[in-house]
Amino acid sequence: MILVSGPLKLRVKISLLNEKSVFLKGISIHDENPLVEGRLRTEGDMRMMLEWAKDLGCNFVRLAHYTHNEKMIRLADEMGLMVWAEIPVYWTISWENEATYQNAENQLLAAIERDKNRASVIIWSVGNETPVTEARNKFMGNLVSKVRSLDDSRLVAAALEVEREGYTVTVDDPLGAKLDLASFNEYGGWYWDKPGELSKYTFDIHFDKPVVITEFGGGALAGFHGVKKTMWSEEHQEFIYEEQLKMLNKIDGLRGMTPWILVDFKSPRRQHPVYQNFWNRKGLISETGEKKKAYFVLQNYYESLD
Repeated sequence: MILVSGPLKLRVKISLLNEKSVFLKGISIHDENPLVEGRLRTEGDMRMMLEWAKDLGCNFVRLAHYTHNEKMIRLADEMGLMVWAEIPVYWTISWENEATYQNAENQLLAAIERDKNRASVIIWSVGNETPVTEARNKFMGNLVSKVRSLDDSRLVAAALEVEREGYTVTVDDPLGAKLDLASFNEYGGWYWDKPGELSKYTFDIHFDKPVVITEFGGGALAGFHGVKKTMWSEEHQEFIYEEQLKMLNKIDGLRGMTPWILVDFKSPRRQHPVYQNFWNRKGLISETGEKKKAYFVLQNYYESLD
């Protein structure tokens, strides 16, 4: 990965791979085996997940929201997949607690020390969806500085906070000024508004940097079908993806995405007894390996970018 500065002397303006501009065709992945309860245990488990990502058309994976097994990184090297590597700084934590900061910094140091020579790792992420406060800005900013002191050869990012007013999504999280990407999560059509309304939205991004959408999507129970407005149906998830991709294509500077998520995964917070049953159903593939209709929407989109 070669980094080229732009006219405003930003750290990164364009990303090149083998001297060619690259769009990061990605997907988010958890370290969880959908077929056998528990974590990915063997190289075969991990290879299966990355093969599914490659079949989807990906050249990039976001290993969220913590440091994954070293074998996963080595397999990404072997299989030619670029990697977003992340530490578990997530939502609201004790921003002013020095021990909490040291914990985060130690995890960052361990990840970079272990994987700094892995060609697949192109992005170090310092966190995900952390609400903006002065204490948080200082905490996260210090992590960014620490990354740069340890490895100044790669991009530094995080999933930033966004705001909505009317049909405008604003990205002006102050942490973005310190990062190399304008990267953020958004769940239009699922947690906010309806899929059919997404075409009305525009993005006001306050950073002249490459844009990477780190999460979007919606839930569907594999095998449950209905019309496109039927919640939890494969058709509804498919509709969300169709409208999301139309909306995101209007963003100037869009250079990649890692929708949430490759495979359904266990989640104690997802308690609907019919459609969830303690599974997060945002996967494009079910816990039995069944590809949902939205999988093919994203696959076709990625194929169109070749």
